[in-house]
Amino acid sequence: MHCLDCRTQATTHTAVGICRDCGAAVCEAHARVAVNEARRPSMLSTPYQPPARTVRCATCATARAA
Repeated sequence: MHCLDCRTQATTHTAVGICRDCGAAVCEAHARVAVNEARRPSMLSTPYQPPARTVRCATCATARAA
């Protein structure tokens, strides 16, 4: 699979991930990795879930930051 952003720039690079928001394949140059601090409520214990990484394309990462 090839990076969608690279294809629109007339180049070809192998994708290393899929954007969580739009589903586009992204290469290392176009991937934006963020850490999500997700917490789930629990009636019996302190809510906790370890941090998880999220991959987004540059377009979705920019839109989410705004």
